[in-house]
Amino acid sequence: MNKKLAAALSGGAVLVVALTGCTSSSNGGSKGPDPKLVAWAKTVCDPLPSQQAKISGANDALKAVAQDGPPKDVQKTDSQAFQDLADAFKARAATLSSAGAPPGVDGGVAKQQDAVKKLTALSAAYADLKKQVDGLDTKDQTKFAAGLGDLSQRMKAVSGQYDSAITSLQNLEKGDVNQAVAKQAGCTKASASSASPSAGKG
Repeated sequence: MNKKLAAALSGGAVLVVALTGCTSSSNGGSKGPDPKLVAWAKTVCDPLPSQQAKISGANDALKAVAQDGPPKDVQKTDSQAFQDLADAFKARAATLSSAGAPPGVDGGVAKQQDAVKKLTALSAAYADLKKQVDGLDTKDQTKFAAGLGDLSQRMKAVSGQYDSAITSLQNLEKGDVNQAVAKQAGCTKASASSASPSAGKG
């Protein structure tokens, strides 16, 4: 039952790649991005490795308990993982919020605000999943399995929020923003460590 849960969460790596802005860092011209934009990118990228480490660790933990194990162990692991994911995406939203809109970018304010909104919603969704898993009956294996089934259904909606957040971040990180972000060590490091063969569409 928990395998479905882990599968539903596998899209996390995709979102991390989108967060880095390093998915298409090719720059055909010799002129670099505006220094102000580079400074903005540094603010956005510096905290990313620690945020991504928390996301990756949570996803790894969920995969590790994919087999049917003792309900209390599964509950404890899932609860902590959901908490870590909620915290990481909340921190990412806060980073983008405090950074403000990318300077000199058309529609930058709207794009930045949309990304913050989507990440905040994703964080809240994980907080709700934590509450749901915390409320499962671990004393009754049948009820617990049924609860995990309900949780898997809820994850389908969260997967949709993943896609929405990815789209929003990709809109924010186009053109000069992408070039500026791709120059930052924090984003480059996070992008490299998040790359995996399974990082397909979640």
